[in-house]
Formats: sequence, structure tokens, C-alpha cells
Amino acid sequence: MSERLILVVDDEESQRKVLAGFLRKRGYAVEAASSPAEALAVAAARAVDLVLSDLKMPGGSGLDLLLGLRRLNPEIPVILMTAFATVQSAVAAMKQGAADYLTKPVDLDELELLVARVLERRALVSENRALREQLESRHRLAGLQTQNPRMAEALSVAARAAQSKATVLVRGESGTGKELLARAIHFASPRAKGPLVAVNVGALPETLLESELFGHEKGAFTGADRERRGRFELADGGTLFLDEIGDLPKGTQVKLLRAVQEQSFERLGGNRTLKVDVRLVAATHRDLEKMIAAGDFREDLYYRLNVVSIELPPLRERREDVPALLDVFLRRFASEAGEAPKTVSREALDLLLKHAWPGNVRELENVVHRAVVLARGELITAADLPLPLHGLRAEASDSGSSLPDQLAALEKRLIADALRAADGVQVRAAKALGITERHLRYRLQKHGLE
Repeated sequence: MSERLILVVDDEESQRKVLAGFLRKRGYAVEAASSPAEALAVAAARAVDLVLSDLKMPGGSGLDLLLGLRRLNPEIPVILMTAFATVQSAVAAMKQGAADYLTKPVDLDELELLVARVLERRALVSENRALREQLESRHRLAGLQTQNPRMAEALSVAARAAQSKATVLVRGESGTGKELLARAIHFASPRAKGPLVAVNVGALPETLLESELFGHEKGAFTGADRERRGRFELADGGTLFLDEIGDLPKGTQVKLLRAVQEQSFERLGGNRTLKVDVRLVAATHRDLEKMIAAGDFREDLYYRLNVVSIELPPLRERREDVPALLDVFLRRFASEAGEAPKTVSREALDLLLKHAWPGNVRELENVVHRAVVLARGELITAADLPLPLHGLRAEASDSGSSLPDQLAALEKRLIADALRAADGVQVRAAKALGITERHLRYRLQKHGLE
């Protein structure tokens, strides 16, 4: 938090010292100014994250400072301090772009909460701008480009769903581009200027998940020394993306269902109902229908999430997209390195086309990045690719000279790849291999893969 710079502006020296000292004790870097002109000079010279300014000052008003800052850098949030008699002026200033206001004498606890909230809001805005730029220029929807009919239909459904408020459930293996599709849906929607807030449900312990989603009140539990806004509040007016929704604990599923249905919730430890306007996009690689049958996922929540369902096919089922994706990644990594894009030898391309890609588009991206870094010249050869991509040739030479041995080794590898890509779900692995589940179980026993 020490990198956050707050500029305190007040013509009263004692007030400046009190506020600056308090904020420094809370871990912020602080600059002080006694007038709007002095404050503008500081903001022009340094990267200021937040301005805390008095509204009425002899050398110019806080509104004058606000307008000057908007010309200098419209992204700097401004909190105005005002006496009770001039609250109307502060409200008017908020219409001009002020982030919020405080009444004097300033309650320091209220100041601390407001500063944290405004800075958090600014961080989200910056993150979303970076994501939008990443989506629109850096990635250019890499991983979502396709010549595959199944993928093309998935993108068509996503484009139509983006214009609605309907909840979307994106399904597919890890690395197929579920999060990228969720971001594309947000930025193609009428909510594009609102926040996009992402939560990886599977990455958070159950003890923290509810607080992360819905926030908590001060004193809600041990260590809750201040109020915290949850991701639902932060996503108000925009989109909330819940990744790995299949990992959501049963207890939290009940509260999520209510929040999605009613667009309202209470913070942990609170009794005040908060209303939000949030569009939900969820994603999972799990078989939710099987989880429902096993009692691990609520059926009513499933139907609430599954209004529009989009299935992203794995890369091994859309190999015709590998050359286009390869070109996208080669251009991107060359641009990042300030070099001309490298080319790929015929032998290397053959290996890339034959690989099963258990890690899908994400694995291809990593392989290309590695090859660009390691290639000695402008041509990427088979030697620049990681050993797993040489698996077909390696297993053929290591498994014995007879054709049956070579075929058995190849079959074993393909089955292992399919199971890994399906996270051990045999039904999905059998479907990907084009065989029955019974046939797959026989092959697993035969190769000792059970």
C-alpha cells in the first residue's frame, strides 16, 4: 500500500498535519498542499493516486482544483471535505466528477474506509481498462479465432447472449478460453463501460469465499477490523465472472442462488440488504449434471446459471485452428520482444498439428512462447519444441521394433492424454476418443492405466 500516493489539500496547516499523519500511519505515501495551485503543481510532477481536498479555501475552491485535475488527469479521484452548511456544494461537485465527500470535522475512521473504497474502485477501473486493451489489441481474441464449426457456433451464441442480461454458463476443459470468452461477452455487452470483476472460486478457501463474494462488516469475525465490500458490490453495473463454479461449497451455493435471483444480499455479519445490478457469467470444466446427481451441486442454482450454455471444444477437436492461433502467438511475442515474427519449419508444424494438446490453447501459447525465446534464428525448428511434442516418434522408437508394440504404445499415450484432458472423467475421455465407455475401461485395464 506504500506505493499509493495521497495528496492532502487544505489551507489550514493543523488540519493538513492531522490528516497527513493519520494517512501515513495507515501505510500511504502523503504529499500536502495549501492551495489548488500548489496541489496542481504536485499532481503535474508526481503520479498521485487520490486527492483529499477542502472545498472552501482562500486561494481557490476545491471545485477549481477538481476541474484543474480533470484537465491534467481525469482519472485522479477527488474526495472533498466540507462543513455541514455547504454539503449542497459538495453534492454539486460530485456531479462535476468528485468521487465522494466528507463533512467536517472529519471522522478519521470514516476517512479510512472512504479512502480504501475509492482507491479500490480506481484499481478496478484501471484493471478493466488494461483488460479491455489486452482483449482488443494484445490478444485480439486469440484462442477464440476459429474455422471450426462447433467453435464458430459457440462464438455466435456468445455474441447474441452478450446483448442480453441473461446469465451465461461457459463449459469446457481447462485452457480452452473460458475466461477469455467471458471477458469478450462483457466487452461486447451494453455493460462494457461498467466493471468486470473476476473470481476464481476454486482458488479461494471456503472460509474466505463468502466474504470475498459478499463482503463483511467490521467485527463479523476475528480479524475483520474494517468493513469490506465484496465482489458483488464491486461488480454493480457490470459483470461478475465466477470461474470454476463447480468448486463452490454447498453452503455458499444457497447464498449465491438468492443473490442471482433477487440481485440482493447481506454482507457477512450484517443485516442490511444491499441491492445490485450484476450480470453473471460462470465457467466450469466439471460435469455439473453428475455433481447434481451426487448431491454436490444444487439443481436450482444450476438452472439459474444455465440460462445460456456455451460449450467450448478442446483444441484437439479443432486442429484446423492451430495454424491461425500459431500465427497470432508468434506475432504477439515478436511484438513484445520488438522483433520480426519468427517462422515455423515444416517438421515443427507437423509436430504441433499432431499433438493432443491436453492443456488446450493455453498449452499452445506456452509452447510458442518457449520456442520464440529458445530459437537461435528466425526459424523455429522441431528442436525448439518441448520433448512431449516429440512423443509420437519417441514412443515408436522406445517401444520396440514390432508394429503391434508401437501401436500399443501410441494407444496408451492417446488414452492417457484424453483422460488428463478430461480430468479423469471417463465418459468425456471416451467421447473424445470416439469409443464407448465400456471399450475405454477395457483399454485402461489392458494398459494398466486404471
